[in-house]
Amino acid sequence: MSFQAYLDAIEAKTGKTPRAILDEAVAKGFDDASVKAGVILQWLADEYQLGRGHGMAMVHVIKKGTTIDAKHVGSTGTHRDASDTLWIDGVATKPE
Repeated sequence: MSFQAYLDAIEAKTGKTPRAILDEAVAKGFDDASVKAGVILQWLADEYQLGRGHGMAMVHVIKKGTTIDAKHVGSTGTHRDASDTLWIDGVATKPE
């Protein structure tokens, strides 16, 4: 599953865009460098019932932003993304 597919699935599962979840995480201080991924994963599991894979996609966005490594762009396989920039504002508003 690509990074973007994980984020789209998070929206389908939670009813919230990744941006809305990011905003909540920032309000809780989870974007601070001292906050470990495990703390964020536990919050996502408790609050949104997200598993590790979906949770780690959100951890990346919370800690590193919406840019992913170019090695995932245009590569072959199921983890391929079309762009190095993730769309977090919702499937309905995603540019074609």
